[in-house]
Amino acid sequence: MCDKPRMLPRNPSKIFRSRWSALFWAAGVLVTAVTTIGFGSAKTDAKPGAESALTDDSGAEVSNADLAVLRNYLAN
Repeated sequence: MCDKPRMLPRNPSKIFRSRWSALFWAAGVLVTAVTTIGFGSAKTDAKPGAESALTDDSGAEVSNADLAVLRNYLAN
């Protein structure tokens, strides 16, 4: 058996038998989402109508050749 905690129990209907357990489960899902993804930035630096260059995680610009390689890889 796996000792890791599970997001859903073996019988999901048990979550919704009690309002409190459903509330705690939903709060756990939201906390997991916020800690994993974050809230994001409310401030945008881009001006309307201006195109921004695509960059990868290292900050380097992404070229059309890079996108073609990625498209070809995902197609297969």
